[in-house]
Amino acid sequence: MEEFSMADKGSWKWRVMIRQPDFIRQTTINKAIKELEKKKNLPALSKLRFEDFQEGKAVQIMHIGPYGEAEAPAVRKLHDFIENKGYKLSGKHHEIYISDMRRTKPEKLKTIIRQPFE
Repeated sequence: MEEFSMADKGSWKWRVMIRQPDFIRQTTINKAIKELEKKKNLPALSKLRFEDFQEGKAVQIMHIGPYGEAEAPAVRKLHDFIENKGYKLSGKHHEIYISDMRRTKPEKLKTIIRQPFE
């Protein structure tokens, strides 16, 4: 939180995840990657991976407004809530984007921010 900076996006560590239906397996992903390699020149394709995400206990909050620094107060509320209840932060927070940023004004974007704890 204290070191978050929109000006230094190169220091961010993040990943984009897309939930897949339960019937999707690694073999399906491998086949799709091979087909894409034949058809498209996608430089980041080699970074694509299929992984299971198990979060455990978490608290969440709905943030309405732009991404980035505007989310900092909501993240701080999550951290304070966890600490005030006697728990510890566990892992990194993650965000679920409800709105389509291409069609929604920044002040109306809806994001669920989740923070795991133990």
